[in-house]
Amino acid sequence: MNAGWVTVAALLSGATAMGTGTVLYVRRRRALRRARRVGVDPVRRREVRRARPGGERLLPRAASLALGAGAVALVGGAAGWVLGVALTALGLRYLPAPPGPAERARRRESALLRSQLPLTAELLAGCMASWCPPDVALGAVAEAMPEPMAGRLVAAGVQLSMGADPESCWERLAATDPVLAPLGRCLARAASSGAPPAAGLARLAGAERVSAAREAQARVRRAGVLATAPLGLCFLPAFVLVGVVPVVTGLAGIFLGRL
Repeated sequence: MNAGWVTVAALLSGATAMGTGTVLYVRRRRALRRARRVGVDPVRRREVRRARPGGERLLPRAASLALGAGAVALVGGAAGWVLGVALTALGLRYLPAPPGPAERARRRESALLRSQLPLTAELLAGCMASWCPPDVALGAVAEAMPEPMAGRLVAAGVQLSMGADPESCWERLAATDPVLAPLGRCLARAASSGAPPAAGLARLAGAERVSAAREAQARVRRAGVLATAPLGLCFLPAFVLVGVVPVVTGLAGIFLGRL
């Protein structure tokens, strides 16, 4: 009976995983075909039109069903079904959904902007220290920087060349992305006070480089901790089974024998 339930649970888990993978693959292929037909970037296309709402919940649902089927197969009987239903319900309620295409694109863009910010600030500081007009400085730095920073700088430079208020222009640049907020605030303060922005931009570049180095060190330390987690998960149960359980069993046998 237990072997039969194990087979059924394995088949259900495999079918669920294959069905989830097939659905995700078909959705992605359809989105790419629609994007090619209309000539729009696939990521932007998925932001505007999604094939079906709630599609990002497919993976948590599949994981919850697999967890419940595994509980039924391992425990068996009525208790196994109760535990499986409970684990499935908890998984559907608490397992987080993976980020959608729009959120992943936004995170990649923010990461690129953060990596490009120190060099951008240094180049702007060098251009403005040589008394270059702000719109000309933005255009020159935009030619030297890749996307997505180049597009932000070009948009700000166009606004300045059309006679927009510099302080408002820098504030709009800061509002486009939280990563660019320090750069926009630094330039807005310089525009409102009339002070040369080169010194502030140089300090901003140094602070961003120090912050990036600290984040890299934190990621390295976190990776070391996470690398030891599988070892702990394997070592601790083995230690309990090999070292603790025999001792406890032997003591319990001696104690029960004396009774």
